[in-house]
Amino acid sequence: MIHFEPVVKYAKQLAKEVGADEEIVEISAWLHDIGSIHGHKDIHHEYGRDYAQKYLSELGYPQEKIDMVKHAIYAHRGSQSIARETKEAECVADADAMSHIYDVVSLFRLAFKDKQMETEDAREFVKLKLERSYNKLSDFGKQFIKDQYDAVVIVLKK
Repeated sequence: MIHFEPVVKYAKQLAKEVGADEEIVEISAWLHDIGSIHGHKDIHHEYGRDYAQKYLSELGYPQEKIDMVKHAIYAHRGSQSIARETKEAECVADADAMSHIYDVVSLFRLAFKDKQMETEDAREFVKLKLERSYNKLSDFGKQFIKDQYDAVVIVLKK
């Protein structure tokens, strides 16, 4: 749950700023990594899209809105270079990347605990992850988080 909460928070903030549908953005943000939780990390964006269709249909959510949620979930995966065709998709993808920049401690935990890295390797891992996350942001997302990103980059320099 740790990752989801900041993603939802930032996605909602971005939605307000850019005039995106806040309901679509919030639902998409909560579901964006559901595939990872269900054991489908490599295809979590596809699994999440399909899960949203099934789950939201069962709840009687309108298909037009389901389609928007599905696109936002599917397009959030920065490593797949999927075109973000809506403001809502931009908000979710940006919020996902921003969550890494705002939570550097979790990235170090991943490097040290899960990947068993030494200090210098962990620092480089975190630095590169943050760089990739920042580069995936929309222009608005970069502007929104620039000060925080610049501060973290300074701290991570040798």
